[in-house]
Amino acid sequence: MKKIGIIFGMETTFPPALVEKINSMREPGIQAELATIGEVRMAEPSPYAVIVDRISHDIPFYRAYLKNAALSGTIVINNPFWWSADDKFFNFALGHKLGVAIPPTVLIPHKEHPPGTTERSMRNLQYPMPWDSIFSYVGFPAFLKPFDGGGWRDVYKVNSPEEFFNAYDQSRDLCMTLQRGVKFKEYFRCYVVGQENVHIMHYDPAAPSHERYVKNPPPVDPKLLERVERDCLTLCRALGYDLNTVEFACEDGIPYAIDFMNPAPDADVNSVGQENFDWIVNQVAELAVRKAKQHTGEVPEYRWSAFLRGAVPKSQAAAKNAVAPKAEKAPEPAAESSKPGTMLDAASKQLRKRASKG
Repeated sequence: MKKIGIIFGMETTFPPALVEKINSMREPGIQAELATIGEVRMAEPSPYAVIVDRISHDIPFYRAYLKNAALSGTIVINNPFWWSADDKFFNFALGHKLGVAIPPTVLIPHKEHPPGTTERSMRNLQYPMPWDSIFSYVGFPAFLKPFDGGGWRDVYKVNSPEEFFNAYDQSRDLCMTLQRGVKFKEYFRCYVVGQENVHIMHYDPAAPSHERYVKNPPPVDPKLLERVERDCLTLCRALGYDLNTVEFACEDGIPYAIDFMNPAPDADVNSVGQENFDWIVNQVAELAVRKAKQHTGEVPEYRWSAFLRGAVPKSQAAAKNAVAPKAEKAPEPAAESSKPGTMLDAASKQLRKRASKG
């Protein structure tokens, strides 16, 4: 029997609905359940062939458990190694390189010293920062937001340098980004499942949380929706996420990707609505079952550097070659030696180097 486990936190609707859907499919030899995690011994296999992760970003114990499970062949949705290393600023840079439209964005250092550090820890940091250059590149209005945050926490809209510094003073020891605001006409939040299926939802980020998913939206140019779907696939295939949401703010017909690090996206029926809820439950159930059928017990190879080198399957070529506005044209890829792989790849290379020297 191949078991599919779901680990979750405060959610009350999606996890049980997912278990019910998977079990209703009556796939021979496959069963789903809300996962139970007890004693975790190093390198000991997990009883689950597949785990759908909805909470490890908040619970380090679960994150460590998932990495240990992956070491023995469990398939985890999403990749716990990459999710641990990911951040939104890197994602913006990657999206830009891949030709997705990204508003101009810069990385902003901590306003206060991180715990355990002093001014001596920051001796490589230019002081003062070239604020005039930063403001000229980004422009106003802009959004000051954490480089790896979520849930709209610690996000500030600023319309001038004065407003920026007032907001920056409140950012504590967080590492921040400053990103040009998009004067959007359309705004989309898109579920992406299995790096193949995209569900575009009209979204109003200014509305109360329970009203943000727009019902009966106005018509939209089909070419814009095609571009949005194409860019969703480009981003999620590059990042390796099998479950994610991608948000676009559209200005003058250009969809700017402004948030696409949501590997445990909101899937509560009370906020997303019944139609969107049914779609995500069905798609994730089919994905989890497919992964369970593919499970062999071998350790998955988590890597995405081949994508950046251009080794993209023909079925993905159209997504990779998505055309961005001229101002957003991506530079040529860097040399292969600078391409990042997985943390496991890097560690093994270091060991090989040391062995050859010894």
